Amino acid sequence: MISMSAAFAADMPIAPPPMMYAPPPVEEFGGWYLRGDIGFSNQKVKNIAMGDNRNAALLSLQETTAFDTAGIYQLGVGYQFNNWLRGDITGQYRGNSNFKGTDRVTFPAGGGIVGNGVNNYNATKSEWVVMANGYVDLGTWWCVTPFVGAGVGMARVNIANYTDNGSTNNNGAGFGTFPSYAGAPAASKWNFAWALHTGLAYKVNPATTVEFGYSYMNLGDGTTGPVSDYTGFTRGVPMQFKEITSHDLKLGVRWNLDSPPAYAPPPPLIRKG
Repeated sequence: MISMSAAFAADMPIAPPPMMYAPPPVEEFGGWYLRGDIGFSNQKVKNIAMGDNRNAALLSLQETTAFDTAGIYQLGVGYQFNNWLRGDITGQYRGNSNFKGTDRVTFPAGGGIVGNGVNNYNATKSEWVVMANGYVDLGTWWCVTPFVGAGVGMARVNIANYTDNGSTNNNGAGFGTFPSYAGAPAASKWNFAWALHTGLAYKVNPATTVEFGYSYMNLGDGTTGPVSDYTGFTRGVPMQFKEITSHDLKLGVRWNLDSPPAYAPPPPLIRKG
């Protein structure tokens, strides 16, 4: 005879097995990305000098130079190797920047008489830059990732609209003060270029990252065409812009082409019975 408790236990419903969820996908950090940046430059030049070092014969030279701020426009493609290392190749156009310079010189005039003069320089400068860059991401806090990096490449520096308006005074020679003028056609020069980078990146979603960055760039030298005076006379010597550098600020976006889809757990199983 089956006991009443055993019969009651047989009539109780069987508890369903625990709900099963698919495991979340493994987060992957690798993948190709595209990037676009805009920004502005703060540029300097170490000095300007005639290509034949004629300036070296001057007894003194007090030179001041300055570039106006110019726009920066950049596109690139890169690869995220893991959660801390990435690299990209970028093409950059640096817009026309107006150049202004002044030097005050003292020089030996004829018969040992000392003269002096003032030169006022004007020009415009622009660049095309191609660079390979590497970055180290330093960890992420609240979706913000600081990074550092470096790059090497080539820069095509273009100098145009060069003029030199000045005046010269041969003291005691009886010539008085007379104006001078020189100009030169545009010319371009390819240089080795290098850069140091740092900044902050904010991950908006798995596919999009906004980046605010700073770069120090060394763009090499620039040159004009042969300088000639107002009569057209030229010795075939250009004016050289020595060691052009820039402090750049850029705002950019990176688009990850291989980002995994956002993970959402499946709905729980519903059992009928």
